[in-house]
Amino acid sequence: MQRRLPAFFKYLIVGVFNTAIHVAVFTAMHLFAGTDQAISNLTAFFVALSFSFLVNSRYTFRVPLSLLRYLVFVVGMGSLSLALGAVADAQGWRPAATVMLYSVISLVLGFLLSRWIIAERRKWIFR
Repeated sequence: MQRRLPAFFKYLIVGVFNTAIHVAVFTAMHLFAGTDQAISNLTAFFVALSFSFLVNSRYTFRVPLSLLRYLVFVVGMGSLSLALGAVADAQGWRPAATVMLYSVISLVLGFLLSRWIIAERRKWIFR
C-alpha cells in the first residue's frame, strides 16, 4: 500500500491540472459557444485526458507511451464522460454540477483504471 500512495498523490496533482483544463474547455464551449453539455463535456474530456495520459504515463507511473493503452483509457473514461453529460442534459443539471461530479468520479475511477491499464503489465496491452 505504501508503494501506491505516492503514485496516488502524483496522480492527484496531475488531476488538479487536468481538472483546470477540463473546466476551461467545458466553459468555453458551453457558456461561450453554446454547445450542449454532453458535447462540451466530451470535448473537454478529450483535451484534458490527453494531457493527463501523457503526464501520468511518463511521470506518475513511469511507463512508455502506448497508443493502445491510450485508446483503451479513452474508451473507458470517455464512456463515463459522455454518459454523465447525457444524464446532465436530460435532467437539466447546472453545468457546474456536471463538471464537479465528473471531476470527483473520474478521480477515483481514473486512478483505478490508470493502475490497471497504464501501470500494470497486462500482456494484451503491451503486444
